Amino acid sequence: MTLRRIDETISVAPQIAPEEVPALAAAGFKAIVNNRPEEEEYDQPAGDAVRAAAEAAGLSYVAIPVTHAGFAAWQVEAMAEALAAADGPVLAFCRSGTRSCNLWALAQASRGGDPEELTAKAAGAGYDISGIRPLLDGLSGQA
Repeated sequence: MTLRRIDETISVAPQIAPEEVPALAAAGFKAIVNNRPEEEEYDQPAGDAVRAAAEAAGLSYVAIPVTHAGFAAWQVEAMAEALAAADGPVLAFCRSGTRSCNLWALAQASRGGDPEELTAKAAGAGYDISGIRPLLDGLSGQA
């Protein structure tokens, strides 16, 4: 499992397997956010299997599927709410981690996060989110 730590509150990853969830709980994660649509790939684990593993390990679980069509306001709001409700570090995952990182940044910007700081944190985790910078600026009120 490859985790990329953005900051002390959030890490992102490619697809996780249900059997990896106990290790996530042991590592201190408190919540899992699934940003993959069901059946995006034929061999990905079902979201319900990841949810059951999370609940068995004492983690909260939220599914906020994001397709390649882009981000909608409801997804940004749902991610902001999931992050705010988490009682500790969150792991968000999708196919590669990119959509999860982008959605995290959008959610943070929607709550007043500084676009420059968000872009730097994403870069520190290996993600170039410059393509959504105008959205970050707009959501944060810095456009």
